Formats: sequence, structure tokens, C-alpha cells
Amino acid sequence: MHGAVIYGKGDVRFEERDDPTISEPTDAVIRTVAACVCGSDLWRYRGIAEVKKPTPIGHEYVGIVEQVGEAVTSVEVGDFVVGGFTYSDNTCPVCRKGAHANCQNGGGYDGCQAEKIRIPQADGTLLATPGQPDEDLVPSLLALSDVMCTGWHAAVSGGVGPGKTVAVVGDGAVGLSAVLASVQLGAERVIAMSRHADRQKIARDFGATDIVAERGDEGVAKIREMTEGIGADVVLECVGTEDARSQAVAALRPGGMMGVVGVPHGGIDIEQMFWDNKGIHGGVAPVRAYLEQLLAMVLERRITPGEVFDLELPLSEVAEAYAAMDERRATKVLLRP
Repeated sequence: MHGAVIYGKGDVRFEERDDPTISEPTDAVIRTVAACVCGSDLWRYRGIAEVKKPTPIGHEYVGIVEQVGEAVTSVEVGDFVVGGFTYSDNTCPVCRKGAHANCQNGGGYDGCQAEKIRIPQADGTLLATPGQPDEDLVPSLLALSDVMCTGWHAAVSGGVGPGKTVAVVGDGAVGLSAVLASVQLGAERVIAMSRHADRQKIARDFGATDIVAERGDEGVAKIREMTEGIGADVVLECVGTEDARSQAVAALRPGGMMGVVGVPHGGIDIEQMFWDNKGIHGGVAPVRAYLEQLLAMVLERRITPGEVFDLELPLSEVAEAYAAMDERRATKVLLRP
């Protein structure tokens, strides 16, 4: 088979790789129907995170089951499946608490931007759709493997609900998904912080009530103008940089809660948050905890998170997919084998 391998800054290649095989009785092997590039993949592509050796890359997927280990009972050959960006057994004490991203028997994949993928802990990771889904649902199902569940986790972590004013920092696929999640969870007002017209449109389509194009101190001032001078009840930080986190803290009202899902590449002023009674919750999204609910919402066409994909390319053009996202020519790129 073939798949993406990252060699270093700006260097992603489409190469021949060994076909995955069943190595544990709890494994499954799927044939990829669609994969994509994640904003977190760009940390390595941009040279911010070190690549010590050529490494298969990618962690988002939907596909068709081709093989299952003898212990797998929840999916079978021929099923169309979606799974989270980490695998989990869904049975350990941590999973039973809903923290599947920290499963005691979990981990990450050997590169999902590939024609086939080995899925460890298949019973605890994969969910099958009832029959083969309509083609137009594939992008939204793919979004469930990471960005939609991550945006949902931001909103849940921030305590989004009826009557709340929510500001979302970050207009990438996760931030846009956080807008959608906040609307679905009943927020009264959802403010998307975005200065890109194409992303502003998606935010509006997802239900954002307001757009703030300013950043930094100007953006914070705008948020306060809209919230009686005090800031938003909830701020969702979906970027991870120090600037984004500082903006999120400043835009949050005293006593408010920040939901944080941006991969951290900068600190947070905890002392300032302490004196302002500002809370923080979040982390790596436990996709499996949200997957059944969100899968049903997609299949019922109540949400269409696949709108975040604005470019589709063959998997063989994965290098161009990275370049397009790095250069902001695309919000999120869907890849087809």
C-alpha cells in the first residue's frame, strides 16, 4: 500500500509502505475511504515540533473493515466505520470515567493518511454505521474522528449551555466545530473570532450570532463591548499558541470558564486566572465518549460538520494538502485514496 510519511519541515512524501496486518486479537484492519490533514499535523510540518526520523503521519479516518482479530465482536468485515484519533478499549477504569483519550490500554496510530490502517482495540474504538452511508455524509463522518469531537469537548469543558455567551478563539476546523457545538448545546450567543471571510461564512452557517475580526487587545476590547464590559461567560481556545491563550483569558469574564483544546505551544497566566476567578478545563478530546451521540446527529442530518472541508485531493497529492493548509489556501483538506 501507499501512505504519507513526514521527513521534516515542509517535507511530506507519498510512499510505499507495508500493508498493515492483524497483530493482536483485538485489532482490525480497515481500507481507508477518506482521511485528512489536521491542524496539529502542521506543528511538525512547520518545524515547530521535531521530526527525528521519517514517520508515517495522520490520525483521522473513515473506512471499510477488511479484517478483524478473533477477539473483535462489535464490527465485522464490510462495515463502514469511524473511530477516534486515538484508540481506546472503552472498558478500563479511565474509559469508564469518560476519559478515553487517556485509556490505560490506548495509544495512537501508525499513520492514517494511508490506503489501509491497523486499528488496535477495535471494539472500543470503532463504531459502524447502519449500512453504507450516503456519499454526501462521508465528510461529516470523517469530521467525527477528530475536529467535531474536539470542538464538542471544548464546549462541554467550558460548560456551554442555555443563556451563555460564548467566544471562540480560532477559526480553523476545530474552532468552527466548537461554534457548531456551542450552538447545538444551546448557547444564547456565539461569537466567532475570525478575520477570514470564507471561515466567517462557515461560522455563520454553523449558527454563530456574531463575528469579531479583530485580534489581540482589539479583539478583547470588542468582546467586552458586546458583553457589558466584562467578557464572555465561556471562551473556547482552539489554537494552542501563547497569543491565542492570552487572548482567551483576557476575553473571559471574571468567574467564567475557558474550554481549552488547542495543542499547547505556549503557557497560560494561572496567577491572573486565580485572582479573576477564571476557570480552565479541557485537554485531549475523548472522542469515544461523544462519538455515539454525534454519529446519530450526523446520520439524522441534524449537523453537517463536514462543511469544514473546503478542498478535496487524492491521497497521492498529500504534499499539496499540507502546503494548502500551511499557506491558508484551505481550512481543512479531505484526502481520498
